[in-house]
Amino acid sequence: MAIDTRYRASDLIAYATALFAAAGCDGDKPATIAAGLVEADLLGHTTHGLQLAAAYLAELANGGMLAHGEPHVIADRGATIAWDGQTLPGVWLTAKAVDLAVERVATYGVVTVVIRRSHHIGCLAAFLQRATDRGLMIILACSDPATASVAPFGGRKAVFTPDPFAVGIPTDGDPIWIDISASITTNGLAGRLKREGKRFPGAWALDAAGVATDDPGVLFEQPPGTLLPTGGVDHGHKGYGLALMVEALTQGLGGFGRSQAPSGWGASVYVQVTDPAAFGGSEAFCRETGWLAQTCRETPPIPGVDAVRLPGQHGLARKRLALAEGIALYPGILAALAPFAAQFHVPVPTPIDPN
Repeated sequence: MAIDTRYRASDLIAYATALFAAAGCDGDKPATIAAGLVEADLLGHTTHGLQLAAAYLAELANGGMLAHGEPHVIADRGATIAWDGQTLPGVWLTAKAVDLAVERVATYGVVTVVIRRSHHIGCLAAFLQRATDRGLMIILACSDPATASVAPFGGRKAVFTPDPFAVGIPTDGDPIWIDISASITTNGLAGRLKREGKRFPGAWALDAAGVATDDPGVLFEQPPGTLLPTGGVDHGHKGYGLALMVEALTQGLGGFGRSQAPSGWGASVYVQVTDPAAFGGSEAFCRETGWLAQTCRETPPIPGVDAVRLPGQHGLARKRLALAEGIALYPGILAALAPFAAQFHVPVPTPIDPN
């Protein structure tokens, strides 16, 4: 039986940190980006972990991602902040925004940060622990006003990105981590399946004529097809509604979006952190969320399901196992980083000895 090649999370973080530092990122940006990407792999989000590092490094090289500086403050009323991210690394900007909201929430109860002109922010679930570890609830959403791959329900021309959003909910035990999107799947998974000659598990896309299909290749044809909104051909109005909400929270509040026809890979970001102590109290909040979580877990499962799980439960279990036994990276990730490692003379991490 083949044994997966595994790496220590700390070694992968050190490797990515060295690559981003060599690529010119200043200050704490290299370490923050590296930790955020590896966190996604720890949680099992393999399309949004180190898989993105090579593309980010290429963006730094071609000027699509800015390596130096700070976000420009557009507005700051204490509890509400708006930044222009100036295409700085999105993983770093979002982590910085979450940390600022966490810092201020004891004063204001609810703190909201919006970022326009951020670069890509990676995996949303990777930011949730920064708040839930402190007993705080967090809502995070993003969109990219420069691209579109999801059509409005009933249409066949793309208007939206998948428009992901995440929610972190502390309980009296493990937190609930919700990470979903307004579309059935992501562009990252669609691209991976196309490269590997695979299909979607179901009719998750429309071809250019508006016919539902399981072929991810339709998104890359001319004219392109589209991803279906969450709910698919029957109930896609649900995902359509969620997309409208996410676009308003991110681009609307940020004051920069599709109407300006921006170009380049980027993101508009919404971060909100809430302190339950400012409302009914932290203890009461966790009592209620803990009861709800336990009741969901104890619900009798349907045939073919071992047990009812909570959002984030599987990811937390994967993370604990990966921290103990190492991360098995998705094939091709280290190979994509090899040219950058050679260019910057950064040593490749050594796998864990299985013996």
